[in-house]
Amino acid sequence: MLTYEECLELSDLTADEVDAIAEHEHTNAMIAMGLGHYLITHQGEQKIKKIILDDIEKAKRQKNYAHAEMLHKVLKHFIATHPENRSTKAA
Repeated sequence: MLTYEECLELSDLTADEVDAIAEHEHTNAMIAMGLGHYLITHQGEQKIKKIILDDIEKAKRQKNYAHAEMLHKVLKHFIATHPENRSTKAA
């Protein structure tokens, strides 16, 4: 049986990126990890970027600025580690 950490390594995502997907999709981390991996392997990086941007906007609406700042760092890391997103800017 694979551990969470082993699955995370295989997903090409960070724990924070998985958490952002889970938050947006209202699901647990393992399902979010599977969805994120699917998107990465099927040209869905822009969808992941949009998910993180949506989470940032929600955090700002809720005046949870610390969470919004953390998600902004997650977005910057995602863009930096997925070259197909380098032409787009973080919010």
